[in-house]
Amino acid sequence: VQLQAFGGGLVQSGGSLRLSCEVSGVISTFDAVAWYRQAPGQERELVAGITKDGDTKYDDSVKGRFTISRDNAKNTMYLQMNTLKPEDTGVYYCNVNLIQWATWVPLMSWGQGTQVTVSS
Repeated sequence: VQLQAFGGGLVQSGGSLRLSCEVSGVISTFDAVAWYRQAPGQERELVAGITKDGDTKYDDSVKGRFTISRDNAKNTMYLQMNTLKPEDTGVYYCNVNLIQWATWVPLMSWGQGTQVTVSS
């Protein structure tokens, strides 16, 4: 399974972006799909996830601003990002997940991701 994320860019604080991730496999076969962010000098962290049943989870830093969705027919996931802040800057990656003991485990190799830069 390969994942390709795109849709990033440079945006001013308060702006919006919509990221997309195309998956070469059948995403409905996985427990969940998720978006991750790696800010400069920091570890990669999960920011938003959605299970195959449609349950969502968000990092506290993006709750109320980001919305994750999925289109199983297109094997694509999305991340709508509104009211962007400079601290949202980073490379955004997508992955498919196994949920094991409430832990979301990314299963595939990380692709190149897509850069999001929010200027103040």
